[in-house]
Amino acid sequence: MSPLHSYFIFFFLLMAILLQSSTTSSQSNLCRSSCGNIPINYPFSIDDGCGSPYYRHMLICSDNNTKLELRTPSGKYPVKSISYSDPHLLVSDPFMWNCQDRDNFRPTRSFSIDSSTHFTVSPQNDYLFFNCNTEKVIVEPKPLFCERFPDRCDSSCDSSSYLCRHLPECGSALGSRVSCCSYYPKATQSLRLMLQNCATYTSVYWRSTGVENAPYDQFPEYGIRVDFEFPVTMKCLLCQETTKGGGVCGFNTRTRDFLCLCKRGNVTTYCKDPSLVKHKRVGAIAGTVTAVSATGAIGVAGGVYWYLRKVRAKAPVTCGVQSDENRIF
Repeated sequence: MSPLHSYFIFFFLLMAILLQSSTTSSQSNLCRSSCGNIPINYPFSIDDGCGSPYYRHMLICSDNNTKLELRTPSGKYPVKSISYSDPHLLVSDPFMWNCQDRDNFRPTRSFSIDSSTHFTVSPQNDYLFFNCNTEKVIVEPKPLFCERFPDRCDSSCDSSSYLCRHLPECGSALGSRVSCCSYYPKATQSLRLMLQNCATYTSVYWRSTGVENAPYDQFPEYGIRVDFEFPVTMKCLLCQETTKGGGVCGFNTRTRDFLCLCKRGNVTTYCKDPSLVKHKRVGAIAGTVTAVSATGAIGVAGGVYWYLRKVRAKAPVTCGVQSDENRIF
């Protein structure tokens, strides 16, 4: 192998090392903490490698970091708010009925959540169905119907629902010719069957007022409450602890293993781990690789090219045989 080929192999190996270092350098400054006015905290993220891998690619932030959406098998839905103390998201479905529709029912689709994820549709939601086919759907006042047919109580759609008689924000939006009933589908398939026999539907979530000693502690609001699990681990708690460096919980995008994202690099424990002190200088160098990898690669390429020209100019012609005069290594 000629010296020229040897140096080009060396150059490409060095480039591969530089690129690998750049992909493992610190991501803590790349984890956005909000989308619009909605805070993005653990376990969620809108940047890959941040937060918990359980919710990877589930939230999308678009429109210049102003619009947050939840991705589900049935589509993408605007997120209205996120609560971390009472873990849930409140999303809206543009295909559901709203007050502006009045009795003009638009084509709709069923909202669904992938059962393999750590999201669940909250039982605190009430679903209202309009103009259902009474030959296919049991539309009855639930208290009376359940007394008469207790074994079929869960299958009935309650026509005496409080929400049907007091629609939030627009109590008189529907005329007398529109029927309404309340039913909570326990599975996505049940919701699809209901929509095959009803004109449309909407979801109402009972939201806490947050006011003590108020006459009512909840009020109805249009939207879908989606509960989520909070996968807190000891590693993440140590990583976030301010006295231990105040890192950001994340994960390796290839292996999904836990990473603590620090300002000067990523670690598997926490930012101020004493066992990492002896590697501090190495970590700092790795942390700067990202910023200078492209410049460094260009510099290395230039140096290799200059050195090859110098070697070739001085080396005696030996027909490819390495001697003491032209030996490189």
